[in-house]
Parts: sequence; C-alpha cells; structure tokens
Amino acid sequence: MDVKLGRIVIYTKKIEQMAEFYAKHFGFSCLRSEGDRIVELRPRAGGSAILLHFASAKQKEGQALVKLVFDVEDVALFCDSANRAGLKFSKVHQADGYVFANAKDPSGNSIQVSSRAFAQR
Repeated sequence: MDVKLGRIVIYTKKIEQMAEFYAKHFGFSCLRSEGDRIVELRPRAGGSAILLHFASAKQKEGQALVKLVFDVEDVALFCDSANRAGLKFSKVHQADGYVFANAKDPSGNSIQVSSRAFAQR
C-alpha cells in the first residue's frame, strides 16, 4: 500500500494573514468552500496542501514542534528575493552537502528553505 503525506493542518488565529503569506512567498493558491471554516492552500508546484484551521482560545500559536521545510535549489537567491518581498530569513547555514535558512510565518510557526532535496547523496 502506497502512502503519501497529503495535507498539513496549521492552527492559527490569523487565517487571512497566513493565507496571504503562503500564497505570496511560496506560491500556494487558496481554496475556500462556502460553509467550511478551513482554508486550503494548494501548492502550485506539487507537494502537500496546507489546511489553515482557526485555533481555539486555549491553543497557543507557534508552540508546535513542527517545521515546514520548502525545497529550494538556490537558497541564497530565494532568501534575497523573499527579503525584498518582506520575509526575513536567518543567515544561510551550511550543512552536509546542502544549505538552509529559517524564518517564522505570521503565527510564529517555524519554516525553512533547504537545498537538501537537491544534494548529491
């Protein structure tokens, strides 16, 4: 049986800001269905969808031990472009055969751009 990760749910109190953030910086398109409180963000280039779900009063944003990692072949170029668009990444870090940089989304969740998927292994 083949299994693949299809969707990731992010609980947030900032649905509109989050939808705009992931559309602007990572190319997701927004799908809204009447009567559905979840906003679905579909990747234009393939991969898993992100579901934005309104967080309850007791849920704290940015407290999950999860990081969304976006595969980017040229991390430095992506970070420079993102910086001009208002998304600030940390410095680019060198790892074993790939590079990465970290940032936060509007709800304080950790995100990363990484060239690991393109590394020769």
